[in-house]
Amino acid sequence: MAKLVFGMNLSLDGYVDYQEFAPGPVLFRHWIEHVRGLAGSIYGRRMYEIMRYWDEDHPEWTPDLHEFAAAWRRQPKWVVSRSLKSVGPNATLVEGDVGAAIRELKDRLAGEISVSGPDLARRMTDLGLIDEYRLYFHPVVLGHGKPFFAGPRPPLRLVSTDRVGEDTVRLTYVPA
Repeated sequence: MAKLVFGMNLSLDGYVDYQEFAPGPVLFRHWIEHVRGLAGSIYGRRMYEIMRYWDEDHPEWTPDLHEFAAAWRRQPKWVVSRSLKSVGPNATLVEGDVGAAIRELKDRLAGEISVSGPDLARRMTDLGLIDEYRLYFHPVVLGHGKPFFAGPRPPLRLVSTDRVGEDTVRLTYVPA
């Protein structure tokens, strides 16, 4: 049975915004390895459209960026959306009973499936489907933006803390 994990970079005050801070080299290497090891990823429409950036190579990319893109392209992706009519390579559109579709994925697959985006994570949390939350705190205060928890924070139990790179702390929680 697969484990659904919601993890993102966030500011000290709890906001996610990929344009406001970027991972350093060690954390980026961590994300490459993380994506490489996933059984797949589940995206909401907005986060999927942001991540489509990785579908095509860019001449200015470093070798690490190419490596991340290759890992991202290889993994299966499921996109939860009512508005999209089609999705890109190696992706499947999830429509209808989203809870049943995700439960079927969890039952059928082994390993970790990443849940990407706070709004989708809230929906999956409300359905009791998230098995683990990974908060990657950066020493940045944004004061506004999209919160990591798009709704009330679920009851959680801390299971680990670790440092990733020079200035990022990862807190890992499971539902209490």
